[in-house]
Amino acid sequence: MPGPEEASIDDCAIRAHPIGRRSDRVHESVLRATEELLREGGLPAATVDAIAARSGASKATIYKHWPSRTAVAAKAFGRMMADALPLPDTGSARGDLTAQLRQVSAFYASPEGQVFAQLIAAGVDDPQGAAYFREYFLAGRRTAIAVLWRRAVERGEARPGVDADTATDVLFGPLVFRLLTHHQPPTEAEADRLAAAALDGLLIH
Repeated sequence: MPGPEEASIDDCAIRAHPIGRRSDRVHESVLRATEELLREGGLPAATVDAIAARSGASKATIYKHWPSRTAVAAKAFGRMMADALPLPDTGSARGDLTAQLRQVSAFYASPEGQVFAQLIAAGVDDPQGAAYFREYFLAGRRTAIAVLWRRAVERGEARPGVDADTATDVLFGPLVFRLLTHHQPPTEAEADRLAAAALDGLLIH
């Protein structure tokens, strides 16, 4: 089967899967099988051969629904993690964002955090898979953080002119860097230090 570099659709496009009752059943069985494999062994375990064997779908059918195995895994991972990081409500922007940074740091230290890192790495050579990762996982997380930032703005706690995207990158970018480079362990104490440094610049004292 073709690899991501041979796929015929645009590198940044999200493929609409075939519709119909049977196609929907196949789509769901593939995603469930992929979720199981990701939990069992991370992205290395979720090969197209393994997904096909677990789901009962053929490899040709899987490639009809998704451009690459990274794309399948990204969509399955997004479903797995949809409710994994509930938004805190501490009554203050500093409390909310510090609590969220702690949650994300703990997530990165978990087996699911390793799958997150594996998907980022896989997306370097698979632009279509990376597009699925952004759509089905990262977009939801960034939208959630934007809710916290909007609270900060409404309370008058955010510095004027700082938008949610900038605040998200400043707060959580260092965690991703540390996850990928193992520069520092993702501990709660480190999360608190990062939060304090970032929030001193993002919030009005």
